[in-house]
Amino acid sequence: MAKKESALGKGLGALLGENTQQTQEQIIAQVSRISEIDIKHIEVNPYQPRINFDEDALNELTESIKKYGLIQPITVRQIEENKYQIISGERRFRASKKAELKSIPAYIRTADDDGMIELALIENIQREDLDAIEVATSFNRLIEECALTQDELGNRVGKKRATVTNYLRLLKLPAEIQSYIRKKQMSMGQARAILNIKDTKQQNAIAKKIVEESWSVRQVENAVQKLTQPKTPKVTEEQPIEEFPEKYYKLTDALRKYFNSNVNIKPDKNGGGRIVITFDSEGEIDKLLEKMDAWIW
Repeated sequence: MAKKESALGKGLGALLGENTQQTQEQIIAQVSRISEIDIKHIEVNPYQPRINFDEDALNELTESIKKYGLIQPITVRQIEENKYQIISGERRFRASKKAELKSIPAYIRTADDDGMIELALIENIQREDLDAIEVATSFNRLIEECALTQDELGNRVGKKRATVTNYLRLLKLPAEIQSYIRKKQMSMGQARAILNIKDTKQQNAIAKKIVEESWSVRQVENAVQKLTQPKTPKVTEEQPIEEFPEKYYKLTDALRKYFNSNVNIKPDKNGGGRIVITFDSEGEIDKLLEKMDAWIW
């Protein structure tokens, strides 16, 4: 008698028993399929923990949806015929109503087994034809629908936490830029460089240059650096310039170029000192951590 093959490492198919291939394809199709639903048939989740929605941010999203449509579908569960309840995406739903859309794209969950949905989503992420926004959306769904942390998600999909964070940050970009990524007009590397710009108008301006002039990642990084580089403070008589040994300048220049951040050396009188890396957002911390991962390993 042939030895029964171990199911370990076989993915979703091996966990679902007989007729696995068909079942696996059906579940992954269910997880990744987007349906257009009449907005009148959707209701909010009464157990939604979030009560207050920032009105300015909601208005901004509404204007974006009017112009570009809803880029990220919401997720709903069907509770009866022509009646759906929101699982995630209430802010997008509210903005779509304000934009007076008649219908919106949504993922429809019909299975109650969260573990099965989690496995199907993870297998869906392994597909080679997904663009960066689709991967980011799948990551976001796993976090929202399966209550995973970024660390847990990274372990599930075999990626570093910094990689997961970088994908999720793409969802913070304006809809127009997300659309460029979906159409393969912009790479993830170019988009990540744009994320270092805080002003939305400047982000869109750089994005148009990328698409219209076929900028390389290096060109994008240089343009972003010019926009985000801290201005050198004016030196007055009351603020003398400190003279340091040449090797100090070489070290700070090397670190600035490597981390793409403002780096300063602060020596003390005893020959020691500190190296200070300045950051002003959580996103920049993630960027530094990713650089350090690459440096160490």
